[in-house]
Amino acid sequence: MARTGAHVIVVGNEKGGSGKSTTAFHLAIYLLHAGHRVASIDVDSRQQTFTHYVRNRRAYVQERGIKLPSPQHFHLPSAWGDSVRENDRAEFDVFRRAVGEVEQRADFLIIDTPGFDTNLTRLAHSLADTLVTPVNDSLIDLNVLARLDATTGQPVETSHYARLVQRARSERLAVSGESVDWVLVRNRISMLASRNARQVHTTLEAIATRFGCRVADGIAERVIFRSLFSSGLTVFDPLDDEAGADAASVSHVAARQEYRNLVAALNLPISRPELQPEAAALRLSA
Repeated sequence: MARTGAHVIVVGNEKGGSGKSTTAFHLAIYLLHAGHRVASIDVDSRQQTFTHYVRNRRAYVQERGIKLPSPQHFHLPSAWGDSVRENDRAEFDVFRRAVGEVEQRADFLIIDTPGFDTNLTRLAHSLADTLVTPVNDSLIDLNVLARLDATTGQPVETSHYARLVQRARSERLAVSGESVDWVLVRNRISMLASRNARQVHTTLEAIATRFGCRVADGIAERVIFRSLFSSGLTVFDPLDDEAGADAASVSHVAARQEYRNLVAALNLPISRPELQPEAAALRLSA
């Protein structure tokens, strides 16, 4: 699907629980606070976590009579007819319409995908300018990318998700002559250095070399993300006491810096000044 306009960021991984939706939503709000126009598409018809983030945020804003930026959001359900061909065609049409609605009016389009292979997942990946794959800091979670040698820990065989990405990159290259910048993001990093963490990092670097992608440090395991979900807030938003401002002094500030570092590592086409942490540190007024 050839297109121009918005820079498309797809957040994908076929391993559930890797933090895709939290990462996607924080990237969207970061870019909004930085002054960019942001649209989002959730193609996870089952869990709809990104969509729930948006709904929770809208409810929070309405209840308190405040203003917080939110992306123009679409949730795309899967087709459930008897014909796979007709289902794929229907999903392609609705996906194309959603993208067409925003591609010339947004600076960034962020697409959140489910933890399993679907037609909409493949469509999203083939559209990506930047593909962000959060990977939990565990050797078990690396299996979705490659089968590892039990002795050396080196990748010896491409796994199902990596094959999906390779196909999407080939399709993108054939259609537009452009490549997909694939970034593996170490997520839920332990606060303590360990042999496992070092081994995960070394193995990820080997996988990145094999697949022609990059590795970036992501976000540590933090309780604050779970506490913010119900209000649809992020670490870039000002917090009131109910939203968890008591955590702002440590976890909030540290997580915000980690996301700033992640955005810098993604090398996005950002022309405006980055969001200053002081702005997000402000409390909501009554």
